[in-house]
Amino acid sequence: MTSPEDLLANLAEEVAPSSWRDAFRRVPRHHFVPDRIWIGDGDDETAIERADAPDAWLRACYADQPVITQIDDGRSSGRGYRSSSASMPSVVAMMLVATDLSPGQRVLEIGTGTGWNAALLADRAGHGNVTSVEIDPTIAAQADRALEGRGVRVILGDGEEGYPPDAPYDRVLATAAVQRVPYPWVEQTVPGGRIVTPWGTSFHNGTLLRLRVDADGTSASGRFGGNAGFMWVRGQRTPHGSLDERVRPDHEFTASVTDLHPYEPVGDFDASFAIGLRVPGVKDLLVFDDDVPGNPRYTVYLMDPGSGSWASWRIRPGPHDYSVRQHGPRHLFDELASAYTWWQEVGRPEHSRFGVTITREGQRVWLDEPGNGLTAAEPGAAQSGDRSG
Repeated sequence: MTSPEDLLANLAEEVAPSSWRDAFRRVPRHHFVPDRIWIGDGDDETAIERADAPDAWLRACYADQPVITQIDDGRSSGRGYRSSSASMPSVVAMMLVATDLSPGQRVLEIGTGTGWNAALLADRAGHGNVTSVEIDPTIAAQADRALEGRGVRVILGDGEEGYPPDAPYDRVLATAAVQRVPYPWVEQTVPGGRIVTPWGTSFHNGTLLRLRVDADGTSASGRFGGNAGFMWVRGQRTPHGSLDERVRPDHEFTASVTDLHPYEPVGDFDASFAIGLRVPGVKDLLVFDDDVPGNPRYTVYLMDPGSGSWASWRIRPGPHDYSVRQHGPRHLFDELASAYTWWQEVGRPEHSRFGVTITREGQRVWLDEPGNGLTAAEPGAAQSGDRSG
């Protein structure tokens, strides 16, 4: 069997920056990973039981990949939605660097998960300086056991509310993505303190947001940067649902054709990030013909669970006359096309040119400067590339 010490040393050397390498060596990841895990994506997802395949389980613990640790919020019956994980170690390292954490600083972690990230934080901040909030009772109990002796306080609760009894904090670090930064995180952070969280939209999950709390302690501002796709905090998930449930044969629709191809508006990181800012609540799903990845014939579905609206965008080889169908009060393809045109017109900005300001009144996303705020695209806005069919 492979030595866990060798795997730990290799992981620390490969993914941890020099400033965090010793901490990675002192905190073995496999001490925190549960005995039953899942790795891979989609049809390639594989369940691994430690008792049945100890070497495969150990190697999974030390691979630079996310490890799924819970399905369907722990329910025995469900559809197989991923609900908790041990994050990809290189992304963990990126987020730890972003916190700019010093010994003695107090940290609030949102989402304890396995406890590995909290243990790394405690190794740097010191015994008694890390409070970690976990919403799932089973996960919280497992993490609390794994963290015994490391000086981390594990709290069962809703991380969106923070944890006022241990406030104020010098740093807040979330290990689950948000679409809206909760204001309690700002309230519970010292002036000048940092908040680091994965951030995304229903259309784009996500990037890393680095915020600094202003000198008066009442607001926070910062920019996006880096690829950091995470599961959502439970209170901000886009509702689950299958394609068959959302796109039904009896739905009426309008039909048109377009010359717009999804390669950039759906597939490009920066374009899809900007579009997600302008088309709230919209999920996309790509379905290849015959379920063959890479098939040049496929359909892109756009769906808004809130309004029941959907659009289908049919792609096939040949002339760029792609058929579009739209159902519901929102014309989702028109909104996407309008948002894509806007992104082009403002100079095709990279996601790192966007930022956000959080105040008691809410969240405001901006481009380049805080005064240049964005608004959502007008629902149903027309796009010159669309033609009624």
